[in-house]
Amino acid sequence: MLDLGLDLNVWPWVWLAIAVFFAILELTVMAGSFVLLPFSISAFAASLLGFYDVSIEIQWFVFAVGGSILWVVLYRYAKKFAGSNETAPGVGADRLVGLPGIVTVPIDPDDTERRGRVTAHGEIWGAISATGTPLPVGTHVRILEVSGTKVIVERTDAPPPATSPPMTPPPPPPLVPPN
Repeated sequence: MLDLGLDLNVWPWVWLAIAVFFAILELTVMAGSFVLLPFSISAFAASLLGFYDVSIEIQWFVFAVGGSILWVVLYRYAKKFAGSNETAPGVGADRLVGLPGIVTVPIDPDDTERRGRVTAHGEIWGAISATGTPLPVGTHVRILEVSGTKVIVERTDAPPPATSPPMTPPPPPPLVPPN
């Protein structure tokens, strides 16, 4: 017999206490994960059966098997919605990854206050150079990743041309045969 030495008139209250205990654990500790909820429901059902003087074996069966069946049903139901709450790619700050931008405030790796700024997609973001090289105003960049409130960028345009003339001598004039 499954009475565990308790009076049969006490079992409905035991089941009710278990149901309330599991419900409180589910709401506080488990944060609504629905792990203990099926067993709380089945303990409540066993409590109702106990108040109607149903045998203790049936009460245990309802608690164990009913809780297990409810758990499997809730698990399958929750599995349908498990991935539906994730952020889709291209939503939130991650939508900026891969977009072009222009440096609006110089990005200097030695700047401890990280004042460098990039305008991308109509928004101004704090920026850090991925390579650790300084990037002057007007430099075209591509956003590699978003890290907190900063974007990590890399240069996409060629460095500006040198201002000094080339060191190669000019070509000789073409030879014209005399008439």
